[in-house]
Amino acid sequence: MKLIYLSQYFPPEIGATQTRAYEMATNLVAFGHQVTMLTEVPNHPSGIIPPEYRSRFRIVEKMNGLLVVRNWVYASPIKTFRTRMLFYLSFMLTSVMNSCFLKGGGYDAVYATSPPLFVGIAGLAIAQIRRIPFIFEVRDLWPESAVELGELRNRRYIRWGHALANLCYRRARAVVSVTQGIHDKLLAKGLSQEKVFLIKNGTNPERYHYIYDSVLEEKLGWKGKFVVLYAGIHGVAQGLEKLIDAAFLLSTQTHIQFAFIGEGPRKRELCEYAARRGLLGIQFLSEVPSDEVAKYISLAGVCVVPLKKNELFKGALPSKMFDAWACGKPVLLTVDGEARRELESARGGIFVEPENADALADAIIALFRNPTMGKGMGENGRRYIYEKGYIRSVQAKALCRIIEDIGKANRPNG
Repeated sequence: MKLIYLSQYFPPEIGATQTRAYEMATNLVAFGHQVTMLTEVPNHPSGIIPPEYRSRFRIVEKMNGLLVVRNWVYASPIKTFRTRMLFYLSFMLTSVMNSCFLKGGGYDAVYATSPPLFVGIAGLAIAQIRRIPFIFEVRDLWPESAVELGELRNRRYIRWGHALANLCYRRARAVVSVTQGIHDKLLAKGLSQEKVFLIKNGTNPERYHYIYDSVLEEKLGWKGKFVVLYAGIHGVAQGLEKLIDAAFLLSTQTHIQFAFIGEGPRKRELCEYAARRGLLGIQFLSEVPSDEVAKYISLAGVCVVPLKKNELFKGALPSKMFDAWACGKPVLLTVDGEARRELESARGGIFVEPENADALADAIIALFRNPTMGKGMGENGRRYIYEKGYIRSVQAKALCRIIEDIGKANRPNG
């Protein structure tokens, strides 16, 4: 089968969305399908386009069996409602326009992953132009999430957002959710059970596994330290100020090292906040290529997976939890609901009430003083991802079956 796959975010950008799209797509290729990826020119989350991608409307590349078409977007390091909307809308328009230049016909389906919601609109438009099925992956409910986080307040825009989302749900031949919470909310919207499929987040053990790098350990100054590691986007939803507050509470514990890896709209403010609290020893490291992240995780004593206290996040299931387990590391989780249930089923770490710095500090001290407990939790987590099939290749096989069934049903003799 020939598939058009839309993901606004994609490698060399770093993040959970990029990783899921890349690994799902490359696994589909491994299963014998042809995949064309429509994505943006690299810029996220910094908003800065590398020189080699600037002033180009369309760039075609090949990447591990994928045909990757990179589309121009309006990118800006200044994150306001206006610049975000221009960013999202520009990708929607350029991806639809550039899809018209794809060589060769015979595409069997369009698969679009959201958010941003406008990726779904683009996917739907391309599917209708080509008269092929549209499959919609929902990684986060929008506009609900934007409203809950206070990023969208205008009632008219909220109504439009719901209307666009419902249009995608209705017109999609199948809707793929990545958490049980999203799955249940989609069914509550009136979608039929035959149309909604659940393929949860997971990890790639070929990329994420224990790798001890003594040179890196020396370079980072982590030798002999218990490293509390956060690796991911530095955004509004994570509430990383509370982790800095926990570091302040443990500032007399010289053998405990806090480290943050990644970029995001809140990084500068977080650095300034840590400095105001006198925490000059906290490490704020730049983004690390996906192929290198496991080396950093492997040096950590515990990996923190945080989100703010919000009903919305009770349906979240962060992939970084599975990445930590794949490396045999315990997880310190501040996400209640579905993620907490998975953590407790796996016995793979400690749950802490979201936005509770005192409880965070207590959990870190408990793991620091009992390394055997932490090691056992990490081993439990690693076993769990195999037992439950939270492996990208397994999940891609499930997606492959959905796409194949839809493609066969759409053929004249299907």
